[in-house]
Amino acid sequence: MPERTDLIAAVERLAGRLRSLPQRRLQAGAAATGLELARWLDREAQLLEFPGREPYVMPDDGVHVVGDQLALAGRELVAVAVLPEHGGLLAEARERVARAARAVD
Repeated sequence: MPERTDLIAAVERLAGRLRSLPQRRLQAGAAATGLELARWLDREAQLLEFPGREPYVMPDDGVHVVGDQLALAGRELVAVAVLPEHGGLLAEARERVARAARAVD
């Protein structure tokens, strides 16, 4: 499904960008933007995978791991959003990734 691969590609590009930023840029807000997106992706994945359970909140493990957290959360969402009715969620995720990428650049 192209929308799934497009989302993964966009998440990986942004995660790579976050991994390559200097610490001062991460601390100036790029890491917070990435963590906010990672937490949203992770929450949505958990809601699909474990309906009825309150999702855990992805921890803030520091500015240097936010790229990895984002990549993981994006892959988790794509892995669980497999039904056709999840297309709207994937489209929203792509839009959020695009907004975060613009904010980070």
